[in-house]
Amino acid sequence: MPIRKVKPITNGQRGLSYVDTSDITRKAPEKRLVAGLRKSGGRNNVGRMTVRRRGGGHKRLYRFVDFRRSDKDGVPARVAALEYDPNRNARLHLLHYADGEKRYVLAVHGVEVGATVHNGPGAEPKPGNNMPLRNIPVGLMVSSIELIPGRGAQLCRSAGTQAVLSAREGSYALLTLPSGEMRRVHSSCRATVGQVGNIDFSLMKIGKAGRNRHLGKRPKVRGSAMNPVSHPMGGGEGRRSGGRHPRSPWGQLAKGGNTRKPRKQSNRMIVRGRKRGKQVGK
Repeated sequence: MPIRKVKPITNGQRGLSYVDTSDITRKAPEKRLVAGLRKSGGRNNVGRMTVRRRGGGHKRLYRFVDFRRSDKDGVPARVAALEYDPNRNARLHLLHYADGEKRYVLAVHGVEVGATVHNGPGAEPKPGNNMPLRNIPVGLMVSSIELIPGRGAQLCRSAGTQAVLSAREGSYALLTLPSGEMRRVHSSCRATVGQVGNIDFSLMKIGKAGRNRHLGKRPKVRGSAMNPVSHPMGGGEGRRSGGRHPRSPWGQLAKGGNTRKPRKQSNRMIVRGRKRGKQVGK
């Protein structure tokens, strides 16, 4: 899936690039696996804006993706198609199980259409197969990782991401995440062997502002360009820096501040924090 560039017929196309979609084998989604998706515009159930810079965008259908796969242990599945999903940057594989059921899963890099994938402890540690961490050899790359057994995949679900199963410590597995963080996860949690597909997605360039609007992203206004009533960095004559350390609209430090709760229960699972290389709580 290489990155494609377009001939710059207009100024907006001069820096634009996109991921080649020639590998996608099916355009229309499976009707029984989709549902209508209503837009929130960043507003909650009482109409108040709780998330900024959301709104508009192209109409989408939500695809039901199977992040558990535990109820299909021992049932082989054939990869019937590779499809596009407008709700995420990863691609989807449409699986046809031997019992006749169809499901969507995140596409794994290197798994071609027509291949057979398996679920459960008895599966081989090959790309695309889903199994508990205790059955995966140390050193392999994994994705779609559970944090709590049976909850479904929560880690490494975006395009091109992967974690490394570094070691085992008793009933826990030690994972090295893409951020550099090392975390303990219970060995009964499931993961998919291999790297999430569409690995060239991060190399794509948006190219023009209108393309972001198609994605449902509204413009971002600098705090220093606002009035003092709207932002702590606002006000002043001319182009002023704000006169204080960068802050959010609610006065929180915006750069370099710790945002993780020091007494969060899952802190004990972190062996090494991301980038800093320090153990939590020491």
